[in-house]
Parts: sequence; structure tokens; C-alpha cells
Amino acid sequence: MGTGHRSATATDLELVIKRTFDAPRELVLKAWTEPERILQWLGPEGYRGIDAEMDAKVSGTWHFRMRAPEGHVLGNGGRIRELVEYERLAFTFAWDEPDGTPGREMLITIDLVEVDGKTEMTFTQAEFESREDRDGHNEGWSSSFNKLEAYLAST
Repeated sequence: MGTGHRSATATDLELVIKRTFDAPRELVLKAWTEPERILQWLGPEGYRGIDAEMDAKVSGTWHFRMRAPEGHVLGNGGRIRELVEYERLAFTFAWDEPDGTPGREMLITIDLVEVDGKTEMTFTQAEFESREDRDGHNEGWSSSFNKLEAYLAST
């Protein structure tokens, strides 16, 4: 583990995280689009995936629920906007409201580029309502990507 190159940049209301994984693009994309793989890594460290649904096609829906260390359940979901095999995945993202309906929607884009047998991932999420919200997501996603790196190394 620990072979991944990391960097994070962000405008006021946009989050961009770049990570390089020692894995082929095909495997990185499958980790994002196959429910049994998603459950292995998605969610910050200490959070455990409960269930994942992914209809990995344009206009397909996705939903993920995780249990926080304190025991409460958090859910999020959305719709696939773009899927270019092994290159790009774009989807809407919204946290579940207490009544189960989707909250405010954002767009996440994942671009994958092969570099010397590794995969450079550029993750972009926008548009946030505040810098604090952006920074909280930066922490959560960075922690999730540490778990993704470990998952890819073990696969």
C-alpha cells in the first residue's frame, strides 16, 4: 500500500482529487460500478457499506448505504450521466434526506487515464453550497480513496 500519488485542489465550490492507483483502468472502473466491489471500499475509514445498487449504464440509477462508526446509517444515490468504458464515469450525487428522498444534487465525474500500467484518476465533485461542505467531502473521499487503494492492491 502507499504507492499512490495524491493531490487535491479545489475552487471555492468544486472539489478535485487526483490519485494514481497501481491497477489497470478496467479494475478501477469495476470498483466504481460493481456493487460487490463498491461495498469493499466506498465510505470513509470506519464506515461500513451495508448495500449498494448500480445500474451501470447511461440513465441508470445507483444507491449506496453505509453505517457510521456511531451506528447511524447514511445513504446517497443518483443517476449515471456518462459512461465511457475505462475512461470516464459521471453521475449525480445526493445524500438521502431523513424521509428517504434525495437531497440537493451535485455532479461527480471520474476520469481514468492509463500511465505506465497504472491508473491516474481525476475525481471532480461540484457544486457545493459552502467551502465547509466541500472540505468535509474532501476528507471523506480522501479516506475512501485510501480504502480503494488498499482494495485494488489486494485484488
